Order: sequence, then structure tokens, then C-alpha cells
Amino acid sequence: MKIVAFLLVLITVTNFSFAQDTTYNSVKQLLLEINESDQRYRRQIEFIETKYGRESNQLKALLNDMYLADSINLIHVDSILKVFGWLGSDKIGSQANLTLFAVIQHSKLSVQLEYLPLIREAVIKGNAQAKNLAILEDRVAIFQGKMQTYGSQVFWSKLTNKYFILPLADIDNVDKKRAEVGLQPLAEYVSRWNIKWNAEEYKKSLPSIIDEWKTILDQLKLD
Repeated sequence: MKIVAFLLVLITVTNFSFAQDTTYNSVKQLLLEINESDQRYRRQIEFIETKYGRESNQLKALLNDMYLADSINLIHVDSILKVFGWLGSDKIGSQANLTLFAVIQHSKLSVQLEYLPLIREAVIKGNAQAKNLAILEDRVAIFQGKMQTYGSQVFWSKLTNKYFILPLADIDNVDKKRAEVGLQPLAEYVSRWNIKWNAEEYKKSLPSIIDEWKTILDQLKLD
């Protein structure tokens, strides 16, 4: 109720310049609450998955709660963006600024596409990080059936029971491109999923990776 009440006031504000500091502090606090909601269920996924299994009812229930929280968070962030635009870390702090990106990233493709130009503009203005834009660019490309640029998107393979890097373009230059936007080397990044990065082996596997992802993507669209 606290968040809803704040937003009802927020979206009716037409001239808030006389109290910007107070307003930005309120937005920051709201976004920190949203961040907690955004991460609450995601922090439990690995534990629930390990304890009960990838296809368990417990994991499905957790994911349903997460998706509901995501949809509510998007309503709040959408209202903030419509009133204030993409607020930089200088106004709301780094974590609240990152929360704007996280909520968009965790939304469906149509929402990501809607806000992609705004995030690109925010990066140019210094109000968002280039590495976060890179991750979103990858995510949008992958779910459009295209190749990603930075290798940030991984998925679980039911065929091999392992995580794999989704279709990646310009494999030889991926680390150069990652460095340009402030991302760590790909081998270091994917190690968290127990993936051992080998560019030459990936090139050999790429046709089968593309085929598997196309099948998964078709299934996701049906769901």
C-alpha cells in the first residue's frame, strides 16, 4: 500500500522542481524496495532447484511468485520512467539506478524493445552503464531469434544437462567487444555456470546450438 500510495501521488505531479532532492530520495527508496522484490525469489532459485529438482512443483511455484512480482515491479518502474525519465546514479544512487535496468531486463520482449531506445539514450547521457545495455541488447537479440554479441545469455540444455552459451556472433572478437563496454572476459563470466569457454570448440558446436535454441524458442512461444 505504501508503494501504491506513493505512485498515485507521483504520477499526478506536474511541477516538482521546488523539491527535487526530496522527490529523488523518495524515488530512490521506492526503487530499493523494488530491488528487494526483484531479487527475493531469484536468490532462492538455485536452492529450490537443487533440493527439489528442475521440474518440481516447488520451483514452479517459486517462479510463478517471481513472475507476479516482476509484473508489479514493472508497473512501478514504468510510472517512474514516465515522470522522471531514466534517472542517473548521481540522483538516486547506483543500486536504484541499476534497479531500473533490472526490472526492464526481467520483463517480456515487447517491454524490452519499448525501453531499449531510452536505455541507449541514458548510456549516451551517462545515466546508465554501457555493460547493462550490452546485456539487454544480447537478450533482445536472442529472443528475436538472432545472434548475441557479448555472450551474456546462457540457457540450460535438456539434451546435455548443462548450461550453454546461446548463439554468439563474431566469436573471435567477443572479449574485445566485452571489454569495450566494461564486461569481464567471457571465460570468467560463464564459469559461474560451470561452462569452460573454448572458442574453437564453440565454433564446432554452433550449428547444433542454433538448432537447439530454435527448438527451445519455439516451445517458449507456444507456452
